[in-house]
Amino acid sequence: MKLLAAMIASLSLIVSPATRAEQKPMQMLDDVRTVAPALEKYMQGRLLDEVWKRPGLAPRDRSVVTLAALIARNQTIEMPYYLNLALDNGVRPGEISGIITHLAFYSGWSNAMAAVAVAKDIFSQRKIGADQLPPASPSLLPLNEPAEAQRAERVGQQFGTVAPGVVQYTTDILFRDLWLRPDLAPRDRSLVTVSALIAAGQVAQVPYHLNRAMDNGLTQAQAAEVLTHLAFYAGWPNVFSALPVAKDVFEKRPR
Repeated sequence: MKLLAAMIASLSLIVSPATRAEQKPMQMLDDVRTVAPALEKYMQGRLLDEVWKRPGLAPRDRSVVTLAALIARNQTIEMPYYLNLALDNGVRPGEISGIITHLAFYSGWSNAMAAVAVAKDIFSQRKIGADQLPPASPSLLPLNEPAEAQRAERVGQQFGTVAPGVVQYTTDILFRDLWLRPDLAPRDRSLVTVSALIAAGQVAQVPYHLNRAMDNGLTQAQAAEVLTHLAFYAGWPNVFSALPVAKDVFEKRPR
């Protein structure tokens, strides 16, 4: 009986994603205040009232960056709130679907599956149906053949004898399929990738993808603001690890 009572008590403490999704910002702040009043002060005074209102990055872009960071780090507790906020900020359901699909390859299948479980509840609550989601096999965007041939040759020379399967799938699935899906604009797809890499502490690939993001329309000022935003969602160490890489990219790009 004691074990049963303990199990019931434990279950009563579990908050479902659907319940979390109904929380308003003030309810979240109340929860934080009961545990860490100082954190509530920073959350309200700095994060929500200041960082999210900085002019260097549109609220929609901040939502994209935040979702990418949460999925990359498999942090699902806050995901319902930020999925709702993303939809309110103009991120379309099809774009959220595209972000999750994209990050299955850049953050791992399990992280994407965890995000699917949360997004499913949000989509259901907001009556988002299959007609608002991208098809499994859409018409792809045009491929920049010279740039892709150059990338494929470089990667093949570096790693073709180490892991030919990885090299082949990188070409066939990532750059000749995933990156050409129209559910995300090229700039947004790059923004998601850069944000996820920084959030996961994977800075080795940031130079290529940050350059690609800027080629796709992300400005240096916006890239700098992405780093500022991610300091709060991925932690200062991950951002400071990325700062020298970003600095090098900025300095080497033609002016």
